[in-house]
Amino acid sequence: MSITAKLESLGVALPDAPAPAANYVPFVRVGDIVYVSGQISKDDGGLITGKLGADMQVEAGAAAAKVCAINLLAQVKAACDGDIERLVRVIKLTGFVNSTADFTQQPQVINGASDFLVEALGEAGRHARSAVSAAALPLGVAVEIEGIFEIR
Repeated sequence: MSITAKLESLGVALPDAPAPAANYVPFVRVGDIVYVSGQISKDDGGLITGKLGADMQVEAGAAAAKVCAINLLAQVKAACDGDIERLVRVIKLTGFVNSTADFTQQPQVINGASDFLVEALGEAGRHARSAVSAAALPLGVAVEIEGIFEIR
Protein backbone atom coordinates (compact mmCIF):
# COMPACT_ATOMS: atom_id res chain seq x y z
CA MET A 1 0.00 0.00 0.00
CA SER A 2 1.32 3.45 -0.84
CA ILE A 3 2.04 5.95 1.92
CA THR A 4 -0.72 8.21 0.61
CA ALA A 5 -3.25 5.36 0.61
CA LYS A 6 -2.23 4.27 4.11
CA LEU A 7 -2.58 7.83 5.44
CA GLU A 8 -6.00 8.08 3.80
CA SER A 9 -7.05 4.77 5.39
CA LEU A 10 -6.06 6.26 8.76
CA GLY A 11 -8.10 9.38 8.07
CA VAL A 12 -5.01 11.57 7.88
CA ALA A 13 -4.59 14.28 5.27
CA LEU A 14 -1.17 15.91 5.37
CA PRO A 15 -1.49 19.68 5.84
CA ASP A 16 0.52 22.18 3.87
CA ALA A 17 4.01 22.27 5.33
CA PRO A 18 4.07 24.91 8.07
CA ALA A 19 6.27 27.93 7.32
CA PRO A 20 9.16 28.64 9.69
CA ALA A 21 8.42 31.11 12.46
CA ALA A 22 11.88 32.70 12.54
CA ASN A 23 15.19 32.91 10.67
CA TYR A 24 15.64 29.23 9.76
CA VAL A 25 14.50 26.82 7.07
CA PRO A 26 11.90 24.11 7.71
CA PHE A 27 14.14 21.37 6.33
CA VAL A 28 17.58 20.79 4.85
CA ARG A 29 18.29 18.09 2.27
CA VAL A 30 21.79 16.59 2.20
CA GLY A 31 21.93 13.90 -0.45
CA ASP A 32 19.23 11.40 0.44
CA ILE A 33 18.83 12.63 4.02
CA VAL A 34 16.29 15.26 5.09
CA TYR A 35 16.71 17.06 8.41
CA VAL A 36 13.38 18.55 9.49
CA SER A 37 13.31 21.43 11.95
CA GLY A 38 11.25 21.03 15.11
CA GLN A 39 7.53 20.84 14.42
CA ILE A 40 5.28 22.08 17.19
CA SER A 41 1.93 20.69 18.28
CA LYS A 42 -0.30 22.80 16.05
CA ASP A 43 -3.20 21.63 13.90
CA ASP A 44 -6.20 23.17 12.14
CA GLY A 45 -7.64 24.00 15.56
CA GLY A 46 -4.55 26.01 16.51
CA LEU A 47 -1.82 25.50 19.05
CA ILE A 48 -1.99 22.50 21.36
CA THR A 49 -0.65 23.96 24.58
CA GLY A 50 -0.10 22.64 28.06
CA LYS A 51 2.44 21.37 30.53
CA LEU A 52 2.64 17.64 31.19
CA GLY A 53 2.53 16.92 34.90
CA ALA A 54 0.55 20.12 35.56
CA ASP A 55 -2.46 20.77 33.32
CA MET A 56 -2.12 18.05 30.67
CA GLN A 57 -2.41 14.26 30.87
CA VAL A 58 -0.13 11.78 29.07
CA GLU A 59 -2.86 10.79 26.59
CA ALA A 60 -3.38 14.40 25.51
CA GLY A 61 0.39 14.84 25.22
CA ALA A 62 0.62 11.73 23.04
CA ALA A 63 -2.12 13.13 20.80
CA ALA A 64 -0.12 16.37 20.51
CA ALA A 65 2.98 14.33 19.58
CA LYS A 66 1.00 12.61 16.81
CA VAL A 67 0.15 16.04 15.42
CA CYS A 68 3.89 16.85 15.41
CA ALA A 69 4.54 13.63 13.45
CA ILE A 70 1.92 14.58 10.87
CA ASN A 71 3.58 18.00 10.52
CA LEU A 72 6.97 16.29 10.12
CA LEU A 73 5.58 14.20 7.25
CA ALA A 74 4.18 17.37 5.68
CA GLN A 75 7.69 18.84 5.69
CA VAL A 76 9.14 15.63 4.22
CA LYS A 77 6.53 15.78 1.47
CA ALA A 78 7.59 19.37 0.72
CA ALA A 79 11.25 18.30 0.70
CA CYS A 80 10.31 15.63 -1.86
CA ASP A 81 8.69 18.20 -4.18
CA GLY A 82 5.22 17.06 -3.16
CA ASP A 83 5.82 13.30 -3.56
CA ILE A 84 5.62 11.64 -0.13
CA GLU A 85 6.14 8.27 -1.85
CA ARG A 86 9.86 9.20 -2.06
CA LEU A 87 10.12 8.71 1.72
CA VAL A 88 12.27 5.63 2.41
CA ARG A 89 12.36 5.60 6.21
CA VAL A 90 12.33 7.57 9.42
CA ILE A 91 15.85 7.60 10.85
CA LYS A 92 15.59 9.51 14.14
CA LEU A 93 13.21 11.68 16.14
CA THR A 94 14.06 14.02 18.98
CA GLY A 95 11.00 14.87 21.02
CA PHE A 96 10.74 17.71 23.51
CA VAL A 97 7.96 17.61 26.09
CA ASN A 98 6.84 20.73 27.96
CA SER A 99 6.76 19.20 31.43
CA THR A 100 7.18 19.82 35.11
CA ALA A 101 10.45 18.99 36.84
CA ASP A 102 9.00 15.84 38.40
CA PHE A 103 7.27 14.50 35.27
CA THR A 104 9.03 11.35 34.01
CA GLN A 105 6.76 10.02 31.27
CA GLN A 106 8.30 11.84 28.30
CA PRO A 107 8.75 8.53 26.40
CA GLN A 108 5.03 7.75 26.71
CA VAL A 109 4.19 11.19 25.32
CA ILE A 110 6.54 10.86 22.34
CA ASN A 111 5.10 7.38 21.72
CA GLY A 112 2.18 9.27 20.16
CA ALA A 113 4.49 10.21 17.28
CA SER A 114 6.41 6.92 17.14
CA ASP A 115 3.29 4.75 17.21
CA PHE A 116 1.66 6.82 14.46
CA LEU A 117 4.72 6.66 12.21
CA VAL A 118 4.94 2.87 12.55
CA GLU A 119 1.20 2.54 11.92
CA ALA A 120 1.43 4.77 8.84
CA LEU A 121 4.76 3.55 7.42
CA GLY A 122 5.24 0.05 8.79
CA GLU A 123 8.87 -0.98 9.25
CA ALA A 124 9.98 2.21 7.46
CA GLY A 125 8.48 4.14 10.38
CA ARG A 126 10.69 2.48 13.02
CA HIS A 127 13.38 4.89 14.20
CA ALA A 128 15.96 5.82 16.78
CA ARG A 129 14.64 8.35 19.27
CA SER A 130 15.19 10.68 22.19
CA ALA A 131 12.43 11.98 24.45
CA VAL A 132 13.43 14.83 26.74
CA SER A 133 11.83 17.25 29.14
CA ALA A 134 11.74 20.97 28.49
CA ALA A 135 10.85 23.58 31.09
CA ALA A 136 9.05 25.52 28.36
CA LEU A 137 8.50 25.32 24.61
CA PRO A 138 7.75 28.02 22.02
CA LEU A 139 4.28 29.58 22.32
CA GLY A 140 3.52 27.30 25.27
CA VAL A 141 3.03 24.22 23.06
CA ALA A 142 2.97 20.82 24.72
CA VAL A 143 5.33 19.04 22.33
CA GLU A 144 7.96 19.80 19.67
CA ILE A 145 9.62 17.10 17.57
CA GLU A 146 12.43 17.24 15.02
CA GLY A 147 13.31 14.43 12.68
CA ILE A 148 15.80 12.91 10.28
CA PHE A 149 14.48 11.01 7.26
CA GLU A 150 15.88 9.06 4.31
CA ILE A 151 14.36 9.80 0.89
CA ARG A 152 15.03 8.68 -2.68
